[in-house]
Amino acid sequence: MMMGSDVNHQRVKANGIWMHVAEKGSGPLVLLLHGFPETWFSWHRQIDFLAAHGYHAVAPDLRGFGDTDSPLSPSSYTWFHIVGDLVALLDHFSVHQAYVVGTDWGAAAAWHMSLLRPDRVKGIVALSVPFTPRFASAKPLESMKQKYGDDFYVCQFQEAGRAERALARYDCATVMKKLLLINKAEMVVAPPGTEIIDYLETPSVLPAWITEEEINVLAEKFEESGFTGGFNYYRALNLNWELMAAWQGAKIGVPAKLIVGTKDMGYRSGGTKEYIESSVFKSLIPDHEIVVLDAHHFIHLERADQVSQEILSFILKLS
Repeated sequence: MMMGSDVNHQRVKANGIWMHVAEKGSGPLVLLLHGFPETWFSWHRQIDFLAAHGYHAVAPDLRGFGDTDSPLSPSSYTWFHIVGDLVALLDHFSVHQAYVVGTDWGAAAAWHMSLLRPDRVKGIVALSVPFTPRFASAKPLESMKQKYGDDFYVCQFQEAGRAERALARYDCATVMKKLLLINKAEMVVAPPGTEIIDYLETPSVLPAWITEEEINVLAEKFEESGFTGGFNYYRALNLNWELMAAWQGAKIGVPAKLIVGTKDMGYRSGGTKEYIESSVFKSLIPDHEIVVLDAHHFIHLERADQVSQEILSFILKLS
C-alpha cells in the first residue's frame, strides 16, 4: 500500500486560491505545516499518529507547493497571504481554533499566525525555526549578505530563474537528497562561482529515517510543480520585513513548544543555540518550552516517533 493511501484528499478554495489538503481522523484540529522542499506528505507519519490518538490531522500543501496554486510573483507570498490561507482553511472546517505545528517555513508560518491571529491558535509547536523579532535597523537580505556573503543559499535564491536553472540540471530525486540530507555544521555558503545545488553533496546511502520511496513521492510532486513557489518564500523576505513594521517588538501570546536539532546547521553556526537560551527569546515568547534533540534540520522525518510524542504531550498539556 502506498504511504498515506488511507488519507483523505480534497481541494479547498481558500483566500482566493485552490489549496490541496490531506486530512485524517476526527477530533480537535491539528494543522501541520511543511517547509521547503516538502509537501503535506512529509507529515504522513504524524498524520497517522495524531488520527490514531483522536485528533483531526490537517496537512495542506502551502501556497506555491504540491497541488496547491502557485502564484508567480513573490509579492503573493507575504505573511498576510499565508496566514490568510490558513485562517480560510480553519473556516472551511468550521473550526475557530487549532493547534498549529510547523517545520522550516511552516514553523515561520505558525509563528506569524500566532502573531497576526492569536485568536485562531490554541498553541504552536515549531520545529527547527525559532521566532525571530523584526530588526528595525536592517532588512534581512542585507544582514545576510553582510554576514555570509552573496553566495549564501538564501542570497543565491533571490534572482528569478537562477536557482531554478541550477536545479534543472539534476533529476528531482537527486535534488531532494541534496536539500533534505544536508549534513554540514556551518551555514550553507557556496564557493565563489558555484551554485548551491552543485556545492551540496548527494549521499550515496540514505539514512535509516527516510526511504527511496519517500524521496520519490516528494520528487514526483516537485517535478510537476517546479521550485519557484518555494523560492518565492525567500524572495519575499524583504517585502515581509517592510509589511511587518507595525508588529515591531510584538510578542507571541500563545503557548509554544520549540523543537530544535543539535546537528542543524543553524543551531550552532547560525546562532540559534545562544538566541533560544537568551533572555530576549524568553521575553518574546513568555509561555514556551524548548526540546533539543540529536537531529538535523528535518526533525519530523529523522525523529518522527519522538516528534509525534512531543506534539501529543504539548496538546494534552493544553487540553
